[in-house]
Amino acid sequence: MNDYLLAALLGVVEGLTEFLPVSSTAHLRIVEALLGVSLTDAYWKTFSIVIQLGAVLCLPFYFRRRLLAFARTFPGGAGGRGLTHPLTLTLIAFVTTAVPAFLLAKVIGKHLESLVVMGWALVVGGLVMGAVDLAHDRLGGAGPGGGRRVEDIERMSVAQAVWIGACQVLSAVFPGTSRSMATITAGELAGLSRSAAVEFSFLVSMPTMAAATLYDLARSLRPPAGETLAIGAMPNDAHAWTVLTIGFVVSFLVAYAVVAWFMSWVRRRGFTVFAVYRLVVGAAVLWWAARP
Repeated sequence: MNDYLLAALLGVVEGLTEFLPVSSTAHLRIVEALLGVSLTDAYWKTFSIVIQLGAVLCLPFYFRRRLLAFARTFPGGAGGRGLTHPLTLTLIAFVTTAVPAFLLAKVIGKHLESLVVMGWALVVGGLVMGAVDLAHDRLGGAGPGGGRRVEDIERMSVAQAVWIGACQVLSAVFPGTSRSMATITAGELAGLSRSAAVEFSFLVSMPTMAAATLYDLARSLRPPAGETLAIGAMPNDAHAWTVLTIGFVVSFLVAYAVVAWFMSWVRRRGFTVFAVYRLVVGAAVLWWAARP
């Protein structure tokens, strides 16, 4: 396949799946495997990191008005909430994720290319997400303990932020889990409405994904201490730079459109369709991985 077309295709896949609860990592690996792109090639490893950065950067642009409104009341908040200000809660969730994820970096690296791990993570994640979303409907707006459901992230608690951040670690350890699936489902379990769970998932993804992407990009250029090889390589000619740029731009534009659509979707429908999709794709991946 032509490199430019391949870059655009991978950019579309990244943009479509990064913020939906279906796992962008698994989908990129599946597409790369189907198209015969070498998963161990240094350039394509860097390419995957860069197009993820393209998707990440669409979020602050899309939520710019909301972020500016939060910034004006930070750190105390319009109601003097202090520690429960949305930006403070985002930082708390980020730190809760970042510390164990950093300590488990070697474990994470071992699983990144495993289609079997991705397949099972897709299946298990689909079952959990479907069950939680069905329970959400049965509760009729009440929280899991019978209390009132949190409809706005400005009414969240520190405990809810810590819980969501802790669950987000699962997506780092088990590729295929999906960061958005883990945080959205955790949010629903903690008593957030669907729209509040999705918004906080997007909010906490900004520092989380930015830090993870920049860390991976640094490792792609310079090997960590004790390692002899970097995990990737930057472009070394105009053609390679063009391919990288196409993937980055396409990922940004597609991700922006997906975020806008998804925010509208969750206000009217649940996540059952994504749970079913995960089960189907996960089963297909496990079948593919088991072939002789």
